[in-house]
Amino acid sequence: MIKSSLIIFSSVFICLLWLAYLNNQVEMYLPIYISLISGITFLYYAWDKRKAVQSNYKKVRRIPERHLHFLALIGGWPGGLFAQQVLRHKSQRSRFIIVLWGCIVINLCLLSYINSV
Repeated sequence: MIKSSLIIFSSVFICLLWLAYLNNQVEMYLPIYISLISGITFLYYAWDKRKAVQSNYKKVRRIPERHLHFLALIGGWPGGLFAQQVLRHKSQRSRFIIVLWGCIVINLCLLSYINSV
């Protein structure tokens, strides 16, 4: 239930950004930027998940969590949240989840501020 709700939340957010653009409420660069950075973030999560599975068999270099958080902070949180649920990656680490939700709150606050100006 929660998994599907988080997937829907991140997907609806991106759809609402595109609808806001179509209604001339935001500039075109915003939904394009958020969509692209979310896709990149999803790919980073997928790559790290792949490396995590490989690390069971051999020593591999993983993507640091701070890089995943940075991508979420600069607008890739929808892709990160989506990947976290779909790939079941970093979904049990409470510290990671708290920081991710902090990035989400910061992004939503910035977006509402930008939209009000």
